[in-house]
Amino acid sequence: MNVTAPVLEHHREPLGIGESRPRLSWRTETDTPDWTQQAYRIEITAADGTVRTDTGRVEGTDSVLVAWPGDPLGSRDRADVRVQVWGAGPEPSAWSPVTRIETGLLSRSEWTARPVTPDRETSEGPLPTALLRRDFTLDGPIARARLYITAYGVYEAEINGVRVGDHVLAPGWTSYRHRLRYQTFDVTGLLREGDNAIGALLGEGWYTGRLGFNGGRRDHYGQQRALLAQLEVTHPDGGVTTLGTDGTWRTATGAVLTSGIYDGEVYDARRARPGWSAPGHPIADWSPVTELPAPGAELVGPTGPPVRRTQTLAPVEILTTPTGRTVVDFGQNLVGRLRIRVSGPAGHTVTLRHAEVLEHGELGVRPLRLAAATDRYTLAGDGVETYEPRFTFHGFRYAEVDNWPGALDPADIKAVVLHTDLARTGWFACSHDQVNQLHENVVWGMRGNFLDVPTDCPQRDERLGWTGDIQVFAPTASFLYDTSGMLGGWLRDLAAEQLERPSGVPPLVVPDVLPETFSQPQAVWNDVAVLLPWTLYRRYGDLGVLRAQYPSMRAWAEALADFTSNGGAVWRQSFQLGDWLDPAAPADDPGAARTDGDLVANAYAVRTADVMAETARLLGEKEDAVRYEELARALRGTFAEEFVTPGGLLASDAQTAYALAVCFALLPTERQRRGAARRLAVIVRKAGFRIATGFTGTPLICDALCAAGEPQLAHRMLVEQRCPSWLYPVTMGATTVWERWDSMLPDGTINPGEMTSFNHYALGAVADWLHRRVAGLEAAEPGWRRLRIAPVPGGDLTFAKAAHETPYGRAEAGWRIDGDTLVVDVRVPPNTRADVQLPGDEEPFEIGAGTHTFHRPYQTPPWPPSPIHNPLGPPED
Repeated sequence: MNVTAPVLEHHREPLGIGESRPRLSWRTETDTPDWTQQAYRIEITAADGTVRTDTGRVEGTDSVLVAWPGDPLGSRDRADVRVQVWGAGPEPSAWSPVTRIETGLLSRSEWTARPVTPDRETSEGPLPTALLRRDFTLDGPIARARLYITAYGVYEAEINGVRVGDHVLAPGWTSYRHRLRYQTFDVTGLLREGDNAIGALLGEGWYTGRLGFNGGRRDHYGQQRALLAQLEVTHPDGGVTTLGTDGTWRTATGAVLTSGIYDGEVYDARRARPGWSAPGHPIADWSPVTELPAPGAELVGPTGPPVRRTQTLAPVEILTTPTGRTVVDFGQNLVGRLRIRVSGPAGHTVTLRHAEVLEHGELGVRPLRLAAATDRYTLAGDGVETYEPRFTFHGFRYAEVDNWPGALDPADIKAVVLHTDLARTGWFACSHDQVNQLHENVVWGMRGNFLDVPTDCPQRDERLGWTGDIQVFAPTASFLYDTSGMLGGWLRDLAAEQLERPSGVPPLVVPDVLPETFSQPQAVWNDVAVLLPWTLYRRYGDLGVLRAQYPSMRAWAEALADFTSNGGAVWRQSFQLGDWLDPAAPADDPGAARTDGDLVANAYAVRTADVMAETARLLGEKEDAVRYEELARALRGTFAEEFVTPGGLLASDAQTAYALAVCFALLPTERQRRGAARRLAVIVRKAGFRIATGFTGTPLICDALCAAGEPQLAHRMLVEQRCPSWLYPVTMGATTVWERWDSMLPDGTINPGEMTSFNHYALGAVADWLHRRVAGLEAAEPGWRRLRIAPVPGGDLTFAKAAHETPYGRAEAGWRIDGDTLVVDVRVPPNTRADVQLPGDEEPFEIGAGTHTFHRPYQTPPWPPSPIHNPLGPPED
């Protein structure tokens, strides 16, 4: 058996971490059936080779987020960590590979640098990207060097003419007034004894750049960009040379004339300054920077990975539009930017315009609203030139190329994919090609919208961290990718912004840049404060996220209690986002859903109170646990009285209403449960299996049908191709999930609504049902310590399978139909067990680690189920 190198907290790259007592996780790789860890040993060695901690043999099965066993680490502390384990036998495993960790600057007092700005206090319009630099001399050899760096804005650092790191749009977007993230880079190899230079490009990014729809506004966080950097060079004799940003730095502008999140970049290569970050570069025309006070926000190390370039795509076709324009099709709706290779005369400008779709053969730019999404490159005229924007990103599949010198060679243009560099952890496949494409669309939609914050869309003048979207999508996201660090950090921003509000109501977007008119509480969206930490706990087994977020969770729960008069009354208000984007809603009124917003709000209030009671129990908050149990009981009773008939019909006779009632256990009597199940089935069949849910109902509808004893109806709804349905966009060539079920109409016209995106992950939340129910793979206990294998074959599928990299190793579940036999294959990771419930079996049974295959007699259910047509009118089309 082998033990993997331990992971500290959720860091794949544990350099510059912000935790002084990072928790440890490891996996054991073994083919031994039923293997369970019996004990472990952790050894922590200091940088000088001294053993700081050796736990010796510790009895126990824990191997995920195990408490740091030694003294806390200090700033800049380095240590090597390794683990060995015991199974049932007397001999331990070999030692794991070593993980080397290093903390960042854990205290504000460690920062001697000061922010410096190239900007005056007031400015009009977009600012050119600034260059900042300083020369310095190192008088001795270099043993180690670290650069700690962040910005009010976005930066790229260079030392001696070489780019530092591979982060994009660093330091990312946090709630700048509360938390400012910094990065740590090992720059030892970039420095030399003698003359050196350090520099940085500084762009507007989210700090001073335009944010928000309806024109948005600039300077949301301040009017001056700034760079904060601290270079620390350790010499062989132990001496340290520290160089920080201060008033001695100089600034100038270069080739990037403007670079904004929404509007794109303007680059004039004639104005480039070759060698600007190399020692000895002339600075006669450079200006002094202005030193600013120390940041008021907390300086924090990253909790998740950075944004990076993760892939490049070549064109699949060069098109000529009906009006004669040149458009490049990359075959995939993505988030990123273009990289071009071009040659031509000096002063010649190439324009690159981006969009997600074509409308009647032309670039479909109307959904961009007030985002220009256009890059312009002016050539220097000195041979072959390569260009890729620095501080912008676009959501696009198509790029219109204007004024290209000569014929456009497809080899000279590529799409560069950008997103937070999350580790992929989940996969799904089945026998239905269009369902596989749907799942692939979900993955690509998540990739594009997990760009430092979980955004709603990546292309128009918005790109905000809407809370409702991630609340409903988090179960899917946390299966597909390791989101623990990224979303854990985002939740800290949410808490910081929420808890400064006397109401305790979380913002609708995080970081919050919306005007005060968006402050009204909203169910589903505000419930993210409770339900997202709960999802992360269930998926990663991290009780720490509940503990860290508990003040935020409790603040929202208390606000809910006030809205319902401390339990027992109905939460009613003039407007709820509710089942946002119900397909029946008019194009100009996306909130006009078939399900009453107050019904949605009160259903979610019960769910939130239930989760709060369980969270309080887990954290030992006994009084809170009792209180929230009572609140949930009272709200559940009120919901049944207000919205449910004795026979189980709901006040809103709609798919979402019944899905909420079934999935959130809001039907107290067996009669009501049977009645609601029957009515839900009838509604789905009357709809011809077309979807009739928005953001709220979509994650629940298939689970509700399964719980109602109608899995075949769920399968039939899954494969419906008419609009609205999950597969309708697939039939229209979609490669990501759309915001609206009909973002593009069947005739190829873009939905006339002002709010239309072709990359919006919320409606892709059905993928969680594909993983858990169709393939049958889910966590039965927090963090996958115990699995549940319970496949739900159906429809005309002949196989389905899912795999997930759990904290303990790879788990797999899959089934296939072989004649009249159902064959189920299962892989259970070491140190875990699984409960298996197979079709036809009355009771589940338990299995241990290893690979298993089961055979059961299987009779394919009748297919397809029939719709219910209106006898007084023609069948639905």
